[in-house]
Amino acid sequence: MQEIGIIMNGVTGRMGTNQHLIRSILSLREDGGVELPNGERVLPDPLLVGRNERKLRALCEEHGVDRYAVDPDLETCLDGDDEIYFDSQVTPRRPDGLRRAIEAGKDVYCEKPLAGDLDEALDVTRAAERAGVKHGIVQDKLWLPGLMKLRRLLDQEFFGEVLSVRFEFGYWVFTGHGQPAQRPSWNYRAEDGGGIIDDMFSHWSYVLENLFGEVESVYCLGKTHVPRRVDEDGEEYEATADDAAYAVMELEDDVVAQLNSSWTTRVNRDDLLEVHVDGTEGSAVAGLRDCKTQHHANTPKPEWNPDTPTDHDFTEDWEDVPNNREFENAFKQQWADYVRHVVADEPFPWDFAEGCKGVQLTEASYRSWDEGRQVAVDELPL
Repeated sequence: MQEIGIIMNGVTGRMGTNQHLIRSILSLREDGGVELPNGERVLPDPLLVGRNERKLRALCEEHGVDRYAVDPDLETCLDGDDEIYFDSQVTPRRPDGLRRAIEAGKDVYCEKPLAGDLDEALDVTRAAERAGVKHGIVQDKLWLPGLMKLRRLLDQEFFGEVLSVRFEFGYWVFTGHGQPAQRPSWNYRAEDGGGIIDDMFSHWSYVLENLFGEVESVYCLGKTHVPRRVDEDGEEYEATADDAAYAVMELEDDVVAQLNSSWTTRVNRDDLLEVHVDGTEGSAVAGLRDCKTQHHANTPKPEWNPDTPTDHDFTEDWEDVPNNREFENAFKQQWADYVRHVVADEPFPWDFAEGCKGVQLTEASYRSWDEGRQVAVDELPL
């Protein structure tokens, strides 16, 4: 069995540790590696890189990882035989790490967003293209069971003509006053790359495009609803980044998308993310794992009368979409696809150019908020 070395920079954070290291790379190792098209297997061999040696050493000891290096030694790591460089650092540090890896001839894979602004994202993408390295960006939501079921409905033309899409995402993130927050404090500091638009609109970009069509324009209003929070050291700080965003987007084929994203809302729905799709022949609501439908033939015929109590249970009119297959962790599935792309040249369409689209939508959304108007999303200048 062959091995493939993977430099993993920034995996001491919550997402890097849980999703990329434990549930992806280590899980793939437990499975005996990634199966290639010819039936052979390749075993990922991680090298953990970060700025905190104590955290790196503890991670390695806890999970049986043999190799780690502190960030100033990144150049030494890049001089080695590892083939892939992966970056899940905070956004402001990501482009520099990617450029250094590209210059060293490494194939590169990274978390989203690709960069903090479109010009830098385009520059990193062009550098990867010039160097001839393989490049990919995490677009994990495409492998969520609920959205894969939604994809199945679209492929089977269940909806007829898709009319509109509505995203409801979010939950209450505690401020740190009284009990600890569930998210790191940098998420609420704009100067550190925080903000829910930066964090989520790169996701919404690829979900919308892959399921419903390209985004052609956006009108967005962002808000910082909670101005003061408490950090990991118990110190109160000013929240300078948006913690909620409300957007209307126009997609190709005249589809309208409404997207509410908030870390300041309390959940009264089946999941933290719900995607509601309405079409001429049917509707569906997908969460992270489940999906339910209502066909045109089974649609009730309510009448508006606010003076009479409604005794109809509208939730009973929906049918669950069956699993019909086993679903793996979304991050793990894309990691396996990327390894197959590097080793066996299997197709991998989720490259840096796709990552640029997420940054472009984020920038357009901030510009819409700042200027109070609808903003067109143009073709990328690549």
